[in-house]
Amino acid sequence: MKVALLVPMSGPNAELGKAILQAAQLALFQAGGDRLSLLPRDSGGTGESAANAARSAISEGARLILGPLLAGEVEGVRPVARDAHVNIIAFSTATQLAGGNVFLMGFLPRQEVVREVGFAHERGLGRFAALAPNSAYGHLMTDALREAAASAGGTVGRIEYYEPRAAGDIAGAVQRLLQGGGGGPGFDALLLPEGGARLKQIAQQLKTAGLDTGHVRLLGSGLWDDPAIAGEPALYGGWFAASPPGPRREFDQRYQSTYHQAPPRLASLGFDAAALAAALAGNGGADPFSVQAIENPSGFTGVDGLFRFTPTGLVQRGLAVLEVQPQGNVVISPAPTSFQDIGY
Repeated sequence: MKVALLVPMSGPNAELGKAILQAAQLALFQAGGDRLSLLPRDSGGTGESAANAARSAISEGARLILGPLLAGEVEGVRPVARDAHVNIIAFSTATQLAGGNVFLMGFLPRQEVVREVGFAHERGLGRFAALAPNSAYGHLMTDALREAAASAGGTVGRIEYYEPRAAGDIAGAVQRLLQGGGGGPGFDALLLPEGGARLKQIAQQLKTAGLDTGHVRLLGSGLWDDPAIAGEPALYGGWFAASPPGPRREFDQRYQSTYHQAPPRLASLGFDAAALAAALAGNGGADPFSVQAIENPSGFTGVDGLFRFTPTGLVQRGLAVLEVQPQGNVVISPAPTSFQDIGY
């Protein structure tokens, strides 16, 4: 059975595309996917080039499309695949594109917020705040915080935004956030949906400005799932939701030993998508890649943990909650082992 893999093999995302392809090949090698043949194609970075790549693979007999990566590419591929009655498992997080013949496998930030807010509420925290970039991602995360806090019976007091391109704007946002709290900041959990060097800078500025992280719990996002952040003292005690680290650590080691380099974070999507395709192909039947097969309510287990696709085309993941500690990130609430156990 032929399955297309559409990833960028040229342009600015070529390195990531190559890594996703290598991870997919690793999955088929491990799964002994002899019933499945992968047809890699360069998605090219635009809707038009991705549509052409899809046409090429479908003309060669592809019965399922894995990828592409970018929202514009998915938009281009969707009608081509729909007309050919082929389903798509894309790596995008653009939720407006899900549904019909499109399933999204990318990590959805909203689920991370729901998981960690639910866990925080279980631990007695109910007053939330956020310090977020004034960007589409920042607003997505703060909207998710309002919804998740309301569902958990908590409140969202203060939300402050900073301009991500204006380095000096962060200090002002920190001051605004911490002003007017009377005897304290007025919240017991603070969402920081940021990553990399800027996250470290913000955490240090909050500490310098007098935020007591002994009394206010810092909450993160998927951007915290980064080895470069694990040792940052200003984040010690902070919580974030992410895939369970054990299986992915094993994947990272296998990838490293096979290709002699560390995989980028999103490479695991290629592995899990190809392993899923191999499992579906192994089930046989006239239409192994049907909507019904993809929407198996029991879900699938991959290197990023338990996942399944909902009828809306969105992925639902079993996430763990991790705490940043001096020795690294430590799981403090394990990922569920079945979808019966998911309370979020």
